[in-house]
Amino acid sequence: NDKPLFVATVTDDLIKRGLKAGDIVREVAKVVGGGGGGRPNMAQAGGHDASKVGEALAIVPGLVERTMENN
Repeated sequence: NDKPLFVATVTDDLIKRGLKAGDIVREVAKVVGGGGGGRPNMAQAGGHDASKVGEALAIVPGLVERTMENN
């Protein structure tokens, strides 16, 4: 159906440091015009604009780095 779907998982040690799967997929999905969320250890989100999948995935390292720096 050409709609992107993202799934993220985060290990318990990183959850303790403030990284949450729901936060990651929520931000990634915004780039493709969607939304989502879930639990700290596993979450999924979808969107509408498959042409922006590369752009959406490119923000993940920055999200992780910012979270790790702030905690």
